[in-house]
Amino acid sequence: MKKLSINHYSLFILLSLAFTACQPKETTSFQYNVDKFYDLEILRYDVPEFDSLSLQQKQLIYCLSEAALWGRDILFDQNGRYNLRIRRTLEALYLYQTSKQGEAQTSNKVEDPNFDALERYLKRVWFSNGIHHHYSEDKFLPEFSQEWFVAACEKAGVTYDPAILPVMFDPAVMPKRTTAQDGVDLVLNSAGNYYGEGVTQAEAEAWYAAHKDNSPEPLWIGLNSKLVKNENGEIEEQVYKVGGLYGEALEHIVYWLREALKYAENDAQKLAIEKMIAFNETGDLKTFNEYCIAWVKDLDSRVDYVNGFTETYSDPLGITGTWESMVNFKDLAATKRTETISKNAQWFEDHSTTDPKYKKEEVKGVSAKVITAAILAGDCYPATPIGINLPNANWIRKEYGSKSVTIDNLVHAYNEAAKGNGFNEEFMIDDETRALYEKYGAVCGDLHTDLHECVGHGSGKLMPGVTKDALKEHASTIEEARADLFGLYFLGDPKLVELGLLPSADAYKAGYYQQQMNGLMTQLVRIEPGKDIEEAHMRNRQLIANWVYEHATNKEVEIIERDGKHYLKVNDYEGLRRLYGELLAEIQRITSEGDYAAAKEMVEKYAVKVNPELHQEILARYKKLNLAPYKGFVNPVYTAVRNADGEITDVKIDFSEGYVEQHLRYSKDYSPLPDVN
Repeated sequence: MKKLSINHYSLFILLSLAFTACQPKETTSFQYNVDKFYDLEILRYDVPEFDSLSLQQKQLIYCLSEAALWGRDILFDQNGRYNLRIRRTLEALYLYQTSKQGEAQTSNKVEDPNFDALERYLKRVWFSNGIHHHYSEDKFLPEFSQEWFVAACEKAGVTYDPAILPVMFDPAVMPKRTTAQDGVDLVLNSAGNYYGEGVTQAEAEAWYAAHKDNSPEPLWIGLNSKLVKNENGEIEEQVYKVGGLYGEALEHIVYWLREALKYAENDAQKLAIEKMIAFNETGDLKTFNEYCIAWVKDLDSRVDYVNGFTETYSDPLGITGTWESMVNFKDLAATKRTETISKNAQWFEDHSTTDPKYKKEEVKGVSAKVITAAILAGDCYPATPIGINLPNANWIRKEYGSKSVTIDNLVHAYNEAAKGNGFNEEFMIDDETRALYEKYGAVCGDLHTDLHECVGHGSGKLMPGVTKDALKEHASTIEEARADLFGLYFLGDPKLVELGLLPSADAYKAGYYQQQMNGLMTQLVRIEPGKDIEEAHMRNRQLIANWVYEHATNKEVEIIERDGKHYLKVNDYEGLRRLYGELLAEIQRITSEGDYAAAKEMVEKYAVKVNPELHQEILARYKKLNLAPYKGFVNPVYTAVRNADGEITDVKIDFSEGYVEQHLRYSKDYSPLPDVN
């Protein structure tokens, strides 16, 4: 779908985790389910062991969380130049309607169905950080009319910019946040606010080509900037920094990062935070490289964070990073699993099915851990990844290593919220398969994520002269497929039982069945009828499943019909593993050689088109379950307890805040940017 750096923050919410109840932990009275609307469900996540952290660690988490929350406006603006104006107008109208200043307003909420539609639309805008669906990136339209909206604003005394009306109500205006359509100008036809008005794809690509850094330690030109046209029609760069674009928000972020410095756990962590502060203040990309190196070297701190312009999914040219943040701390017990994988990274590299010339002779610095998320923000909120693999720059990964994490408390929240929803009974072929999945599904899901992040993204190498952007718009799909295949192939290796990572030689079958069922069938519930698959992770999963299905000449895997319903049937799990290995070898070749033509053919043949008859059937079966295919979260609320001198003496955590209340509070307390940036 979109071009990305080869190694990146990956594995957005896996469909199986959103739908199915896997091997559970001990159930508590914690209330995971918060709200449901359209195709979305809001959950809350627990933060186990927070109370056992030291005061210094709690103080650090509090300050880093404040730094995280101040970036919210940045993402809204990056996702669309009208998003802040639309959000603020909707919120003002909503607050007027729900105010208790008179009977009219109170009864209006009850009697006017347009208000209910307004509330649902606003909830979607909050969830997607704008007016385009967070996953499909199609614009969603209000259920209330433009006429009602205008009249309601006038009645409430809410001032609005008339320019937002066609953006909100006309389906032909800015229909796609990030387009991947062949033959069109990707910049002009994307609604994302990564380029100024009138900037074309050709102009942007020419500017990036002219400023490309080909040094051994290259700067990521364009990571933190927006290309615009000046009054003479010339392309120039507006840098995200204090005093520059988004400076009002970055000032607050810098303030709280400075506060966090007071509670840094060690000198390595302190250095990384100092470098991030300097980067936000200057926008200097050399400083950003220094930050990445310092951050990846900080292996001893229990508290960690992501904060800044990181992933390039939403930029149609895959250059500029979206703002995101996650504050977390290490799950000491669960990290033993990822540490085992990391210690054996070279073994995995040496024993993969890829051609030896594409393998790394020495795998360096693959640091892996399981974490507990403490706060989610920016492009990690409300929808969030369940795994992290950073930094993105290949040369830093090669020379200094990377950090890979699995976010355990979020996975646990998905699983707890999904218990007893009927999904497995509807889509898995028989009791034997369901029993296998219930027994081993959770461990396979965790382990596949770990393999994907810890060793999958870090495996292989590019041939001399091949750049990270060689695969262009197909880079993200191919990279996700490469990491997924690496994980799948080794999930079925006896080595994992030997290492104590899998409890049984048959356990891997649960992961294999889920991958094929999801890729061929069940992830289609996220696609509207008649639409192609466009999101990179979904394309990756279908690419793998379709390629394997087509090449299963001995019926290693097939789709059968029973009582008018279709089911996945796996006849030969060892043969399925062999096919994963064959595809892994080809995907690595494409990546290593930068074979754009082969990548394009692979993606277009296997990853994009949907079987319409099967799609309709899956949608109908899923609809009967009354489930929401997409999940997101509300954050806990952290409150600093201070003494008479203003010093933080404790940090309290509360889980009672609702979805609407949280977003209204964030808009009130953490919204420094002007309407137009």
